[in-house]
Amino acid sequence: MALLNDTPAPRVAATLHGYPRQGPDRELKRAVEGYWAGRRTADELHTTARSVRAGIRRQLRDAGAAELPTGDFSLYDHVLDTAWMVGAIPARYRAAGGTGPDAELAAYFAAARGTAEVAPLEMTKWFDTNYHYLVPELGPHTVFAADSRKQVAEFREAIDEGGAARPVLLGPVSFLLLAKPGAQAGEGFEVLSLLDRLLPVYAEVLADLRAAGAAWVQLDEPALVQDRTAGVLHATAHAYHALTAVEDRPKLVVASYFDALGDALPVLAASPVEGLAMDFTGPAAANLDALATLGGIPDKRLIAGVIDGRNVWAADLERALALLATLLGLTGRLDVAPSCSLLHVPLDAAREPDLDPQVARWLAFARQKVDETVVLARALSAGRETVAPQLAANRAALASRRGSALTVDPQVRGRCAAVTPADARRPQPYARRAAAQQARLALPPLATTTIGSFPQTGELRTARAEHRAGRLSADGYRERIAAEIRDVVALQEKAGLDVLVHGEPERNDMVQYFAERLNGFVTTRHGWVQSYGTRYVRPPILAGDVSRPAPITVEWTSYARSLTDRPVKGMLTGPVTLLAWSFVRDDQPRADTARQVALALRDEIADLEAAGTAVIQVDEPALRETLPLRQERRAAYLAWATEAFRLATAGVRADTQIHTHMCYAEFGDILSAIEALDADVVSLEAARSYMEIAGELAVADYPREVGPGVYDIHSPRVPGEREITDLIDRALRSVPARRLWINPDCGLKTRGYAEIGPALERMTAAARRVRAALPDEG
Repeated sequence: MALLNDTPAPRVAATLHGYPRQGPDRELKRAVEGYWAGRRTADELHTTARSVRAGIRRQLRDAGAAELPTGDFSLYDHVLDTAWMVGAIPARYRAAGGTGPDAELAAYFAAARGTAEVAPLEMTKWFDTNYHYLVPELGPHTVFAADSRKQVAEFREAIDEGGAARPVLLGPVSFLLLAKPGAQAGEGFEVLSLLDRLLPVYAEVLADLRAAGAAWVQLDEPALVQDRTAGVLHATAHAYHALTAVEDRPKLVVASYFDALGDALPVLAASPVEGLAMDFTGPAAANLDALATLGGIPDKRLIAGVIDGRNVWAADLERALALLATLLGLTGRLDVAPSCSLLHVPLDAAREPDLDPQVARWLAFARQKVDETVVLARALSAGRETVAPQLAANRAALASRRGSALTVDPQVRGRCAAVTPADARRPQPYARRAAAQQARLALPPLATTTIGSFPQTGELRTARAEHRAGRLSADGYRERIAAEIRDVVALQEKAGLDVLVHGEPERNDMVQYFAERLNGFVTTRHGWVQSYGTRYVRPPILAGDVSRPAPITVEWTSYARSLTDRPVKGMLTGPVTLLAWSFVRDDQPRADTARQVALALRDEIADLEAAGTAVIQVDEPALRETLPLRQERRAAYLAWATEAFRLATAGVRADTQIHTHMCYAEFGDILSAIEALDADVVSLEAARSYMEIAGELAVADYPREVGPGVYDIHSPRVPGEREITDLIDRALRSVPARRLWINPDCGLKTRGYAEIGPALERMTAAARRVRAALPDEG
């Protein structure tokens, strides 16, 4: 057996659950995409991945982290990695990988992205974050088999460099709860019924890690912070009694984050596991009282998440120290950590030279959060005097933010205070609006459109960078954007779409573009955060009260309208999504911030309508992902979230058609909220779930127009016309033709023109084919 990684730990040590994967300059993204494009070999990809991991470990050790996480790194998604670890990869993906030397890597990416022959696994949101995970597909005939090579190799990399390390794996209960039955699973199949089949595989992985020298292994069970039945809690107790009964295993710490454990806490506290990792920030602060009520966990290790791992504001270190002092009396061994993996925040605030220095001192990205964690651990272990300068700087930064004029605009606050319930209601009922809109737009049944964005080509990105650097004049840049819009409009007309878009070539991102033009937001140059796979976004930072100094979208929408006789949608990002995909301020209720953003968008919508725009889409893909994890808080959230959307959109005329769009979420949880938005048309991701949402809408008796997606844009494959026709036919079983729209799942910015041209032509051809077969309603 390898020498065990049992380095004696100090009384209080700094650790963490995970770290951003991309590398300081997104080296991993470029390596993966280079492999997909054939510009890099598999060996070159793995070499880059090892280099990025080594850089992360070096950075964390230099900062003072005492025990490093391993296994959290991924080429695409950690849930997909877990499915591979337990052998739960459907056979069609292994077949798609072929038999060559790179067969396993090809199979892995086939499951993630699909191929010309097979669609990828379904994708959805990771709890209430903007990270997307690939949904494991399981059934009664699933055969699990352990494959711990990745987890063992990454652990060995860490310990070979010296120091302590702790493998971090997704736990068996959460893995099953995050999965879904496959198409052949049969009626009534429950994925949790596979637990006893899965546990021996986890036991084998744990044994392999123990043999490699792991003293501790962390098993993440974030699904336990949601409302769970007695059956799930019983399964959890059973799982951890079974795993702790395995001989010659590492010690186990079970981790949760994003919310309080609730009824799951006494179950885990009573289990034989040697440690718990708990979140004590935001709504999870309730864990403190619950832990105290239990009398603590004096026989267990506690990894206390006291630094918010999901937002970018500097922590109140004094408050965190007071919390930690209380926790010291409730556990046998205390370690300090961020609340969750730092995957959800940018890498380093020190790399942002464009930030206002006053705002910069208020921020803590991943590197700064590790520093905060280390300061807290040192204060508890060696005394506050050892970190007195850091505590003083923290107090000064917090005071600077509280007293800053950058955070408050009296005019904005006065306007919000004057809002009445009538401002958030459209005065005309939907039936009257629908008739007025049809008279104005004259659209056929099964009207076709896209969600909004068209490819952000290398040429567009180069032009934007050249303009930003001053090497391309303002007039030259505008002509480049205008030329792209002309091409996009022509492509849509050729494809036969009924309602067009301008393609958004001027937009770097659906949130950042608006944030750069709204008062109250701050944007970054290097603040990349993984959304899924190689898709990274730069969430803006909402630092102050929000207002709109000038129109944002009217010019280019109007230009596109001048090029065609067909309707062109105005495209906006909704208030909830602007909050959810930004780092929102934590010094006032989110409902207040949402109202400010909604009023700014209301002004934009009024200007679009005044310019003649008949169709306006206000995207809210984040409505579901921001849903609180606990049922008890959902009604209040949905009340302010839907009010914000209506406040933005309710001022339009009856014949102006309001669309909204949502993607990659479990929509069944928010059907009543979708109706409460009172949008005329809602488009939803549906291709990967084979129109599941259409049936849910029918059961809920949804009364308005819907566009369940018939083309999965997150895969490079081009669907066939027959495939799209089948999805339309499936949707028509639940939604009448007069209320059904035909559109892709999401925007097209991540795809290439070589893909979307044929795909859109097949989509419109399928719509025409089905339309021609519809019974004559006249």
